[in-house]
Amino acid sequence: MSGRIPTTGSPGLNDAAAMMRYDAEKRSVLVAYILWFVLGWFAVHRFYAGRVGSGLVMLVVSMVSWALTAIFIGYLGLFLIGLWLLVDALLIPGMIRSYNRGVIASLGR
Repeated sequence: MSGRIPTTGSPGLNDAAAMMRYDAEKRSVLVAYILWFVLGWFAVHRFYAGRVGSGLVMLVVSMVSWALTAIFIGYLGLFLIGLWLLVDALLIPGMIRSYNRGVIASLGR
């Protein structure tokens, strides 16, 4: 190396900036599991993983089910959400990997 400082248009700085943006925007599997464990009934782990649509569905079903437990119908919805949470425990690594790949793809544009 010639000892020169890279200029703004150099690939070295662009790569460093892209890595910094990736580090700032990437998601962690560990954080997703913590959110799943603590706030899973409210689908916070799905929002964190960028799955907003299914997160909203899960949140609405959960809230309606909690409200309907007074007349016992809500327990069916809570059972379904519980099953969904168990499946999500297996899907979280893939959801986070997919989100992070999307971040990488957006940096390449």
